[in-house]
Amino acid sequence: MELTKGVLEYLENSVEETNALIETLAKIPAPSNHEEKRAQFCLAWLEKQGAKGAYIDEALNVVFPLNCEGKNELVMFAAHLDTVFPDMDEMPFTKDDKCFYAPGVGDDTANVAVMLMVIKYLIQNNIQPKRGIVFACNAGEEGLGNLKGVKQLMHDFDGRVSEFYTFDLDYRYVYNRCVGSHRYRIVFKTEGGHSFAAFGNRNANHAMADMICDLYTCIVPKDGDSTTTYNVGVVEGGTSVNTIAQYAEMMYEYRSDTESCLAKMQEFFEASVKRAKDKNMADIMVETIGLRPCSGKIDAKIHAEMYNKCVALCKKHGGVECVLASASTDCNIPMSLGVPSVCLGLCDGAGAHTREEYVYIDSIPKGLKIAAELILGYC
Repeated sequence: MELTKGVLEYLENSVEETNALIETLAKIPAPSNHEEKRAQFCLAWLEKQGAKGAYIDEALNVVFPLNCEGKNELVMFAAHLDTVFPDMDEMPFTKDDKCFYAPGVGDDTANVAVMLMVIKYLIQNNIQPKRGIVFACNAGEEGLGNLKGVKQLMHDFDGRVSEFYTFDLDYRYVYNRCVGSHRYRIVFKTEGGHSFAAFGNRNANHAMADMICDLYTCIVPKDGDSTTTYNVGVVEGGTSVNTIAQYAEMMYEYRSDTESCLAKMQEFFEASVKRAKDKNMADIMVETIGLRPCSGKIDAKIHAEMYNKCVALCKKHGGVECVLASASTDCNIPMSLGVPSVCLGLCDGAGAHTREEYVYIDSIPKGLKIAAELILGYC
């Protein structure tokens, strides 16, 4: 649908308020699994606008169901509250004439704020969607949040979600393929000892380094146009320069946008663990710390209609040639359950997952139009 004059006037008049909301939200810390402060702010903000029935669920999602009574099918729109940063104190925020600067400002704070402002329009104008819509400022999208928020949402609205959209990152990309991942913590323990007096005892750091070298001999599998990767992202171990390390650990993951390749990576990883254990360089324990599935079987026609619509809106209002791509997002869970899902952004910027992250201020009015036209198309 085309945006009406009334909607366009609202969006134009809301830019300053949206920018102020981005600044407020960006300063509120929200590491994965500790999104309480942002969740409480968003719930209070929605209630102030008149959002009847909004609530915070046990996963720390802020949920606002609209016309969802009964057992009717519904559409879900989400944007995640959490950031990759562990800070629990107020987050740094600065701005100039061109950009907002803050850790997490584009991933995903600006998207949350833009979605909230479109919700405000629906409430103010008492708009009732043709079928149910669930809006969610969800928790646990990043890292070891392990998609806990959207898992809870799909459980609570089991069997009712027919289409799912998540607003994440920038509008230069529309993500229509899921990147699944398996994540592990691998612990190495030995007897250790003094580096001189106990020389020759097993060294946990040595065992860990040996396994890392083995993991990096992997030749990634291919299945058509699939993309598969792996990474050792964190290593820790040892006590001092003159101590044979008794303890070491690392975090390892592999990813793929194709289930068959993910399965082959799992086979390689399990074989690598066996080889390491057989060498007896350390006692080894493996802990699974994250599982993100690839896509299941979905209705390809509905899915294509959804992502093509998003590409067209990003081009229309963002003024960019939007690219279809693969990513690990909240879409992984509904897609694994057979629900057509798309991830798109409502701002433009760069530096995601760094403390130098920024968003272009002039991208916010464009994002408001993208979100409004997409959401109002279901009303």
